[in-house]
Amino acid sequence: MRILLLSCLLLLTACHRSLALPPPEPLVPLSDKQADVGRIVELASGKTLSPQQLLERLAPARRVLVGERHDHPDHHALQLWLLRELSRLRPQGSVLMEMLDPGQQAQVQQVQEQARAGHVPHDLYTALAWQAWWDWSQYGPLVVHQLRQPYPLLAANLERHEITRIYWERPVLQGRRSGAEQVKAKLLQIISESHCGLLPESQLPAMLGVQQQRDRRMAEALQAAPQPGLLLAGSYHVRKDLGVPLHLADLGEQDQGVVLILAESGRPLDATMADYVWYTAALPEQDHCVKLRP
Repeated sequence: MRILLLSCLLLLTACHRSLALPPPEPLVPLSDKQADVGRIVELASGKTLSPQQLLERLAPARRVLVGERHDHPDHHALQLWLLRELSRLRPQGSVLMEMLDPGQQAQVQQVQEQARAGHVPHDLYTALAWQAWWDWSQYGPLVVHQLRQPYPLLAANLERHEITRIYWERPVLQGRRSGAEQVKAKLLQIISESHCGLLPESQLPAMLGVQQQRDRRMAEALQAAPQPGLLLAGSYHVRKDLGVPLHLADLGEQDQGVVLILAESGRPLDATMADYVWYTAALPEQDHCVKLRP
């Protein structure tokens, strides 16, 4: 009887550990028109998943690519939840961030060693040479969590001098999938629209080159990273039809990863773009172009 009770207790403990904690409550105010907030969709089937089901689908993947809107607090809260809960299901090999470049890697490694020993620097922003255009108030908690983990936190972006060189020299990108005309045409459209249609046509090819070389760098970093690897980047970078997965394929990888996009309510996505979408509340609309228009 004692052995039976012990076995039952161990089984209950294992089940408890495998069940995920609830996701964080939304930080962005909801509206009645955003009925899909909190919904997780498997895009190939259209099936709605629970957070636990999503974790169980992501856990076996060698590579997970998570797309975000950079200034959305709910996306960063969900990323932190994902990292914590995935680690309960399987060891994490590495996490890569678009927000870090190779010039910071030595500082990140040094700070991570200190953090693991229980000595987190008081001024992490300076210790990591954090770049001001990535809002530390949004990324700080996510970075602090990862610094304390046994897996490496890795840079996935280009350095500024590389971006400048690519902009002016426009090196040819090798790759049948990433170099397809329909891919480049769609990216050019996105770049033009994101700059309010005000960029001179002559600048668009250089901007496209930078975007695609960023994607190639992320793919190379993810390919080389300890597995299972998880990449955090902007949603366009991780898209299956435009970004890193195409570059992984061009690098000879059979496994282009599993793509989860954190998207604002009402944003149209389909299975050509991602494997899963998790809808969050939409941020208040702002016309960022109004200050740029003559």
